[in-house]
Amino acid sequence: MGSRIVSLGHYQPSRVLTNDDLARMVDTNDEWIRDRVGIVTRRIADGESVADMATAAAGKALANSGLSAADIDLVVVATCTAIDRSPNVACRVAARLGISAPGAYDINTACSGFSYALATVDHALSAGAARNAIVIGAEKLSDMVDWTDRSTCIIFGDAAGAAVVSATGPDEPSRIGPVVWGSVPEKSDAVRIEGWRPYIQQEGQAVFRWATTALAPMALKACERAGVAPEEIAAFVPHQANARIIEGIAKRLGMPQALIAKDIVESGNTSAASVPLALSKLVERREVPSGAPVLLFGFGGGLTYAGQVVRCP
Repeated sequence: MGSRIVSLGHYQPSRVLTNDDLARMVDTNDEWIRDRVGIVTRRIADGESVADMATAAAGKALANSGLSAADIDLVVVATCTAIDRSPNVACRVAARLGISAPGAYDINTACSGFSYALATVDHALSAGAARNAIVIGAEKLSDMVDWTDRSTCIIFGDAAGAAVVSATGPDEPSRIGPVVWGSVPEKSDAVRIEGWRPYIQQEGQAVFRWATTALAPMALKACERAGVAPEEIAAFVPHQANARIIEGIAKRLGMPQALIAKDIVESGNTSAASVPLALSKLVERREVPSGAPVLLFGFGGGLTYAGQVVRCP
């Protein structure tokens, strides 16, 4: 048995924070931000929690799936910004959507979180531990940003993205390829959210060098494990860390025909939400054909990475 993505959904708060808005808060400007990270706007959640955004995205994905809450038996949330230790976000989402007695857990691998979560759900469904799942990436990074630190406050935004994933039958091919995942724990201090009331801190140049030099081979390995040649990939949806990082990885992949997701421009870096958010928008705009192979690849804090080839719902 295997699994497939049935439907997608996403949610972003209504408040838009522009580069010009940030220029009134810290010593920066629109031109510098666009040049360094490629961001024009980002969304900020006022009075909304990680669970609120996760529920909104999951509810949209469920509505698009043709399934009901009664059909869902597993809920998984990827996040690194949940304030409450317990109950976890997954249980709160399940309660709000009326999902009865599902397996429910959160995953924290920061920006690679959605790909990690999708892989664990694929494994659970393939093993027969569940039939239908909701996988969510949701972050409220604005809670963790020092708004006086211009090196980080320009980067991050709030959002959620979700996918409904169902098991395939024994005679059907899996539409989620094998995961390639790993980490570089000796460099885990490069991105940090530490302490009781933490702020995001990162070694930007170290992360940039790692992402643009070490990750392309891992992404290509995900294609290899899925039995899909790089030139067959219809779209590449990486973590939306930085426009220059996205361009650097894409160049090394050698996929000139692939549509490269660049939601970073309008949404900023939304950590675990960035991959499902960008993918959901591509599907909503019908920019990727149904059934086409799409390479997902998350990377970031830890330093962790994970990617897989999926078939577009």
